[in-house]
Amino acid sequence: MFKQKIINLSSVLTIALLLASCSRNAIYIVRHAEKATANANMSSDVPLSADGEQRAQNLKKLLLDKNVQAIFSTPYIRTKSTAKPLSDATQVAVQLYSPKDTTDLFIARVKAIQKRNVLIVGHSNTVDGLVNKLMGQQLLTDLPETEYDNLFIVKRKGKKYSFEKRKY
Repeated sequence: MFKQKIINLSSVLTIALLLASCSRNAIYIVRHAEKATANANMSSDVPLSADGEQRAQNLKKLLLDKNVQAIFSTPYIRTKSTAKPLSDATQVAVQLYSPKDTTDLFIARVKAIQKRNVLIVGHSNTVDGLVNKLMGQQLLTDLPETEYDNLFIVKRKGKKYSFEKRKY
């Protein structure tokens, strides 16, 4: 009887280790929503336009039930404003990262997040690098300046990654 309990305990521990090694999470990557047209009185750090504000709300609705537990944004008004509705709704603070940091360091930070879904808000010239580094292959090039509706999803299961592109 004692030997059988040890075997059962051993089986439970083995299953627990296998489940832990098969961690799953999704990384949602978007470019900031539509920005306002800069005028002579604005800096280059422009806010979102009315369409951009609506797109940020749409992003919140889309990801609200996805259990996003980490949100990253560059320190610009348009990226923070894109992340804010989801952050407010989930009470998950937006963590800032610099697009000037090396992509490798930021990707290592994101990859260290286990079993939690992540949102990253970037720019037309940074989103491709993030997706490509996460996937370990060249899938995207710089996004056109006119595209704001791409949602890139990188799913991780253990050490395997998959990629999906959607519109929102």
